[in-house]
Amino acid sequence: MVRAVRGAIQVDEDSREAIWSAASRLVGGMLAANRLEERDIVSLVFSMTGDLQAGNPAAGIRRTGFADTPLFCVQEAEVSGAMPRVIRALLTFNARGRARPVAVYLDGAETLRPDLAGK
Repeated sequence: MVRAVRGAIQVDEDSREAIWSAASRLVGGMLAANRLEERDIVSLVFSMTGDLQAGNPAAGIRRTGFADTPLFCVQEAEVSGAMPRVIRALLTFNARGRARPVAVYLDGAETLRPDLAGK
C-alpha cells in the first residue's frame, strides 16, 4: 500500500545552507518518525514560501543521498498573512503494513497544523 505523510519546517534565514539544513532536518525527522528508509520512498515533493529564494531543498537533500528518489520543488501559493520562510514536504512511500503516518512539524511550523504536530 502506498501512503503519504506531510511535514513542514520554518527556516531561520534565506540562505542556501539554512534551506538545505532545514530540509535535511525535516526529511530526517519524517523518516525517523515513520520508521522509513530511503528505499521506502516513492517520491518527495517540497514547497517553499516565496521569501525563500537562496536554495532548493531538493538539491540539499541530494547531498545526503536520494540519488534514485524522485524529488520535486514548487513555490507555495502566496497567501496574505502566511507564516514566512516555510518549507513543506509531502513524502509518498510504500507502507508495507506500517501504522498510520506521523506528520512532522519543526521550528515553529507546529502552529500550521496543531492538530497533527506532536502526534
